[in-house]
Amino acid sequence: MKNMPSHKGYPYLITKSLDPENQESPIHFLPQQYIPSYYFFRRNHFSYPVLGPQSYTLPITGEVINPYTFTYNELFCLDRKTLTVVLECAGNKRSKFDPRVYGEQWEEGAISQGQWQGVSLSTLLSYTGLSKQAKEVVFEGWDVGEKTGTGEVVSYQRSLSLAKALHPDTIIAYAYNGKTIPYKHGFPFRLIVPEWYAMASVKWLKNITVIDHSFEGPFQTDDYVYYPNEGEMKPFPVTTINVNSTIQYPLNYTIIKNGVHRVHGIAWTGKGEITNVQISFDEGNTWQEALIETDPTHRYTWCKWSIDWRVQQEGEYTIQSRAIDSKGRLQPQEPHWNKKGYGYNAVAKIHVKVE
Repeated sequence: MKNMPSHKGYPYLITKSLDPENQESPIHFLPQQYIPSYYFFRRNHFSYPVLGPQSYTLPITGEVINPYTFTYNELFCLDRKTLTVVLECAGNKRSKFDPRVYGEQWEEGAISQGQWQGVSLSTLLSYTGLSKQAKEVVFEGWDVGEKTGTGEVVSYQRSLSLAKALHPDTIIAYAYNGKTIPYKHGFPFRLIVPEWYAMASVKWLKNITVIDHSFEGPFQTDDYVYYPNEGEMKPFPVTTINVNSTIQYPLNYTIIKNGVHRVHGIAWTGKGEITNVQISFDEGNTWQEALIETDPTHRYTWCKWSIDWRVQQEGEYTIQSRAIDSKGRLQPQEPHWNKKGYGYNAVAKIHVKVE
């Protein structure tokens, strides 16, 4: 791989499926804030699209005053915005639900982050204008295929409310970590929607259409909907990222020596910022505050946390982490089970043996 680390061993993506390609980031082994593109998780519903000359243009039509097709070069000439954003698959940690649910059995690596550069969607819409009837904005990707369970051939489409679409940090990106977006991550144009699960950040943008009604595509009203148990609340859409954390070290079910260990990991949220990360070494009976590293200039990123654990007694231990954000959201002890396995954010747990 290009620009791979020079040390003897390095991690690889963890394959979940090959067609379509779905691979996890080796999240436990990545200490950096900007994840290199070759370690960025890959989530696809269909095979990769075949791109042609039209892929370098981006038409905006529908409920607009002046429909317009932007070219790749035109976007480069507009005011640029650079954001560091965490993108998390809505199905991240799906394999941890009990009872189990169908779908890609992601562990903890369907999450990555890096620096995206592009143009605010609001800037583009300021050129086209919006009609009084405008209600939602629909984004269609070039990827197309048969929708599982229906036999219908569809393209990947998602919509945003007008308010979310016009947020200044909702951008049409054309660069990642200072370089052109890699083909497998949405080249040449990718929508980036901070604070929402990554299904909203449509790759390989084909067109943008402003509509006067609620969009009801299959990836809006069938997939990416929370379906709780019968008798609970009604189904509702997957949107904002839940408060969450992951323990990167030690690894689950490893054997370590007694002494002092630096337990560390990451925590993130789709609302506000992480204010506290608490760690338990005794089955949740007591909790200790971890040291967290936050960067106020990077609003949409995960934070790193760490705590020194002095352990002298041999035996088996459960280490738990839970994050709290500035909106008062606390990781729950148990996940909110739902039929499609979205939004898992129960307290993170690992098991270690001390010898």
